[in-house]
Amino acid sequence: MEKTRPLWANPLQFVFACISYAVGLGNVWRFPYLCQMYGGGSFLVPYIIMLIVEGMPLLYLELAVGQRMRQGSIGAWRTISPYLSGVGIASVVVSFFLSMYYNVINAWAFWYLFHSFQDPLPWSVCPLNGNHTGYDEECEKASSTQYFWYRKTLNISPSLQENGGVQWEPALCLLLAWLVVYLCILRGTESTGKVVYFTASLPYCVLIIYLIRGLTLHGATNGLMYMFTPKMEQLANPKAWVNAATQIFFSLGLGFGSLIAFASYNEPSNNCQKHAIIVSLINSFTSIFASIVTFSIYGFKATFNYENCLKNEGRSDGVFCRVTLLLTNTFDLEDGFLTASNLEQVKGYLASAYPSKYSEVFPHIKNCSLESELDTAVQGTGLAFIVYTEAIKNMEVSQLWSVLYFFMLLMLGIGSMLGNTAAILTPLTDSKIISSHLPKEAISGLVCLVNCAIGMVFTMEAGNYWFDIFNDYAATLSLLLIVLVETIAVCYVYGLRRFESDLKAMTGRAVSWYWKVMWAGVSPLLIVSLFVFYLSDYILTGTLKYQAWDASQGQLVTKDYPAYALAVIGLLVASSTMCIPLVALGTFVLHHLKRGDAAPVA
Repeated sequence: MEKTRPLWANPLQFVFACISYAVGLGNVWRFPYLCQMYGGGSFLVPYIIMLIVEGMPLLYLELAVGQRMRQGSIGAWRTISPYLSGVGIASVVVSFFLSMYYNVINAWAFWYLFHSFQDPLPWSVCPLNGNHTGYDEECEKASSTQYFWYRKTLNISPSLQENGGVQWEPALCLLLAWLVVYLCILRGTESTGKVVYFTASLPYCVLIIYLIRGLTLHGATNGLMYMFTPKMEQLANPKAWVNAATQIFFSLGLGFGSLIAFASYNEPSNNCQKHAIIVSLINSFTSIFASIVTFSIYGFKATFNYENCLKNEGRSDGVFCRVTLLLTNTFDLEDGFLTASNLEQVKGYLASAYPSKYSEVFPHIKNCSLESELDTAVQGTGLAFIVYTEAIKNMEVSQLWSVLYFFMLLMLGIGSMLGNTAAILTPLTDSKIISSHLPKEAISGLVCLVNCAIGMVFTMEAGNYWFDIFNDYAATLSLLLIVLVETIAVCYVYGLRRFESDLKAMTGRAVSWYWKVMWAGVSPLLIVSLFVFYLSDYILTGTLKYQAWDASQGQLVTKDYPAYALAVIGLLVASSTMCIPLVALGTFVLHHLKRGDAAPVA
């Protein structure tokens, strides 16, 4: 007899698994960046619209497919049509690529967590040079946090062509990260279901603690005002809408097969519509909540740097520093009138009242600007491991805040990894050929071992450059194509009416017109628009470039990708997207060959 499919212990466990997977590092380090880039509070307008017309419908579609077909991505799409098996295979390939590099972030989080117990924090001061006559030259040109990230953590090479060797400390952290993931997925839903309670809830506890701390920091209000002050002109910027749609798309984890895998372990009568709404709303709320925390910290960092800039050539109170002296003498202001608290306001007045005179002195004062500090947009690892650590090192009891922060990153990263690995493991364990020869624990172990072995590439001196390649190209165009084919398959291959009747039979609830309109028309058109935008952007960009660390300057410089890197980028995109047409073509040929064999001999 066929084995009974394992189930979640209860619907709440399934919701926690989806939240743990969907709410990840992108909520913490990409959404705040997009707010900063595209108009602060006004960015919420396209974001919420895209959530309604794209996020919720597509999330519901994937959960419904998984729950109805009760299989992983490959089996689910094969059930809909044998020609669509390639969609599931493409999802597994993309999830495999994602797992290879995503767990490296957890390795870095472990590395920083272990160093967070030192006093002082190792990234808070520059080390001495070899002669002990001053600070390290590279660190002085950059900053202590940048130096710790690029030199101590990554030991980064000057270019992609100089691979260098595997760094044993990051490699050990990567082994630990994969060991933790393996222990979490060892028994399938039985072990994952228990872990997700922690990976889904603990980050919120840390965010709440950080929010309380962040709001009490000096300058936090500057960051919050910057975030929530809307720049309505950005609503006319098409890139704001494209990035809002992209953020919703990738933040929910659509197209990877993880949501289909999770939903396949549901009871058939589970109300997946309600759960799709809950998960998408919680995911978006978390992005906004994390942005409030991030911008309070960001405001503190910007204010701290700004006031340090003001004090760089004067007394400790900053009243008679270079900038205030220059303005006082140029505009005949009263001595002591300018302070750190009113300087920005007075500068704005002087610029409007005396534009010609102000333009003469502006080159000498532009380096000290709170606005320019807040305008510095950073995302990804730069925000997580440089900007946050810069702020943490200036807090009281910095070790405590550092431990909390990197523990939160770990929980977010591990929660997402559980979904990524489920997208790979569920189709493998569903396969009778594989599962009949290997137990579930062995399959999980092999997947983790292969991913870990390949992931060692990212611990080399040039590993961060390869990380950026995988992060930027392994799961962009591929996912858009996968989800586009998914919606077309459900609506026009399987049939929307048939799918609607299946859902009604499962849950006892009719599907409303809203979901049907989104699935059949609005969402596919939106995905096509995103697809066209990405293609045109790649074409118009010309030669693809990357940011390389220049130790002599202590900053990032732009370089062109070498030919072999461009070939790898092309291979990353093609290896997943080509699964869809190639498998469909192979299935077509096999069917015709079988028909030919079965034809009677004349």
